[in-house]
Amino acid sequence: MSEQTVSVIIVSRGRPDALLRCLTAVAQVQYRPFEVVVVACPAGIAVTETFEILPNIKCIAFDEANISVARNLGLVNAAGEIVAFIDDDAVPEPQWLHHLVAPAVRSDVAAMGGFVRGRNGISFQYKARTLDAQGTPYDVEIDPLQATILVPPKGRAIKTEGTNMAFRRDVLVGIGGFDPAFRFYLDETDVNMRLARAGYATALVPLAQVHHGYAASATRRRDRVPRDLFEIGASWAVFQRKHMPKDIRATHWATQVASERKRLLEHMVAGRLEPRDVRRLMKGLKAGYSEGQSRSFGGTTLARHALLPFRPVQAPRRAAHFTTVRGLSGTAAIAAAAQRVAKGSIETVLVLSFTALFHRVYFDAKGVWVQRGGLFGRSDRDDPLFRLTTKPRRAERERVRVSHVRGLDTV
Repeated sequence: MSEQTVSVIIVSRGRPDALLRCLTAVAQVQYRPFEVVVVACPAGIAVTETFEILPNIKCIAFDEANISVARNLGLVNAAGEIVAFIDDDAVPEPQWLHHLVAPAVRSDVAAMGGFVRGRNGISFQYKARTLDAQGTPYDVEIDPLQATILVPPKGRAIKTEGTNMAFRRDVLVGIGGFDPAFRFYLDETDVNMRLARAGYATALVPLAQVHHGYAASATRRRDRVPRDLFEIGASWAVFQRKHMPKDIRATHWATQVASERKRLLEHMVAGRLEPRDVRRLMKGLKAGYSEGQSRSFGGTTLARHALLPFRPVQAPRRAAHFTTVRGLSGTAAIAAAAQRVAKGSIETVLVLSFTALFHRVYFDAKGVWVQRGGLFGRSDRDDPLFRLTTKPRRAERERVRVSHVRGLDTV
């Protein structure tokens, strides 16, 4: 059976270096056939057009602070049966699409969402979550090794994360795509609520993993401290008007205000914000909420057929390798692995020191997956602080841990 065609859509604004790293990882994705659609500012377009590893990328110029409009531009230019979204400050594991879109063989599945790892490459930012009628997410336990297909009860929805989600193109177009009224926040939550209302099922796929870095932007610093809360306030106002009865909106808004104030005060106590910053940000939150009361929403009409034909990228199929070295040999091993990546392989280098240091994983600029940590230290954060082992045993344990997402189990 042939695999379904997939369009990977990446929206980028003001972060060309992050976009380049994302594209480097996308070039290692082991799925055929897929195309890449980049919707970006001039700096992002320049990076994409000079990216020689992935020829045939569709470049769509857009330089406005509205992620929903940008995603809709990607959607109308995408010709895949499935459209998958990833942020420019994230990198996908090589088997990402293979796992993410597999549930689409079932005709009742309209959306698919994967798991998101954080900056240390180990801990999860997001796993499986559902949404209540007020858009509040709740964790849910699912099988960690296979997709779980969920049909939400009335008034609830299944959460997909904006940096790791996919939809049937015809279904997403049919419900109007992303609502431009959500310029930065709650955009995918709104889509989740509308899909649930239409009766579609969503698959949550633990092995479809991306690593998300939270790069700095106009709305937040790199340490996740907010720069501006206006659009969060505006988005909540729009969300309430679209999805919540009038009699509960005031109480819901008071809860959101208290939550944002608590978050800002925690940053202030930690020294990341000053009292005047808290006052300014809260003022912006409330001003956004006021503006959102009159913001137009919905009514988006999208082209049923893609504006551009399907343009598969010519990425080579790659063999995956796993190398383990001691700490002092790490730099040389990573450099050697980078040379093999340039020749068409997927390389993971495990650098072990004779310590109990926690492990971290990152995808470097030359395309090497690097894991560093102590021979006796934690990788999974549920592990004991110290585990007595040998280098061969530890290497095999870490190889198995990443095998399904990295493609090592297929070699």
